[in-house]
Amino acid sequence: MKNVLKIGLLILLAAAAINFAHSQNEITITHEISVLGNTKPIPISLDGFSGEVAEALRFDLYVQGFSFVSPDAAQYQINGSSSGNVTGNVTDKFARKVILSRSYTGASVRRQAHAFADDIVLAITGKKGIAQTKIAFKAEQSTGNGEIYVSDFDGHNPQTVSRDNSIVASPAWVPGRLALYYTSYQPGNPDIFYHDLSTGRRRIIAGFSGLNTSATVSPDGSKVAMILSRSGSPDVWVCDADGRNFKQLTKTPEDESSPCWSPDGQWICFATKIAERRVLAKVPAGGGAVQRISTAGVANPTEPDWSPDGKWIAFTSQMRDFNICVVPADGSAAPVALVSGEDPSWSPNSRTLICGRRSGGRYTLSVLDVFTKQVKDIGRISGSDSEPAWAQ
Repeated sequence: MKNVLKIGLLILLAAAAINFAHSQNEITITHEISVLGNTKPIPISLDGFSGEVAEALRFDLYVQGFSFVSPDAAQYQINGSSSGNVTGNVTDKFARKVILSRSYTGASVRRQAHAFADDIVLAITGKKGIAQTKIAFKAEQSTGNGEIYVSDFDGHNPQTVSRDNSIVASPAWVPGRLALYYTSYQPGNPDIFYHDLSTGRRRIIAGFSGLNTSATVSPDGSKVAMILSRSGSPDVWVCDADGRNFKQLTKTPEDESSPCWSPDGQWICFATKIAERRVLAKVPAGGGAVQRISTAGVANPTEPDWSPDGKWIAFTSQMRDFNICVVPADGSAAPVALVSGEDPSWSPNSRTLICGRRSGGRYTLSVLDVFTKQVKDIGRISGSDSEPAWAQ
């Protein structure tokens, strides 16, 4: 027992010495256990970049958990140039070594900046960045009609997908493909379309009388879950990706909504009511008993999205205001409310969310780092942008 106490004392003394040495150089080591909404950002400095490149780097890194400080206070010093092409290097000040040095050519300087940001994230955290990913969303005019758009994750390079001049809703990506499912009222009924973005071809997947909406694709791309009212009230259904073999998974008098898949493809999470209370629940993708998902402490949960790593479920809660909340998928802890917003969608890194936030009576899309609560709005494409979906 005495030897154990001695070893413990030596460890504490060593830790204290390290902390003292760090304080002398004003460096904070931030690789700690991530806590939702309460994790300190990683301090970095950024020098030598200007204009669009500097703007893109600051956006990309801020929404992935970094903060910008002076070189003396930075744990990582990022230096380079955006004259002509992007070149840059990253120095770990504590380890006193360069951990990344790279030059970029081709495409636009903005895309080069995104590539550099992804390499910075990988070099520092060991995880893939999200700066070169895509989102889909609904852009709505003042008339209530709108179109489906896709863009870079920061809102740049928007492209129109639909040209229906009607109510549209609920875009969802096919994993690993340039293809979307979404709902359009253009045929005179809310029908679900499949749209191949590489060819421009689309077709109706679900066009039953009544409501056909909220399509979401299984991780392997073989199945689609959705909300249909073909048997009465809106329920969760699933079918093959080509619109065959429909199967009803829930049958209740309540209105189910917002299905999403677990990353292993075994479960479908959705919003419903149990005993007159709005709750989140899940049902086996092949059919079976519905199980409730605990969101104790927050009211009226809806619009769930399961993180790609399987650890988290993000959702919207409606109490006095709409808030973005995150809860462990295994129910091991209570949900955490992060920021005001609605309809969250996870990025491929299972750390960042995109959501809609009300601003002046309209919606703006915002990108949120769930561990530091750092959030940035992206540029509005139209009158009101909402219902974002992050490509996986």
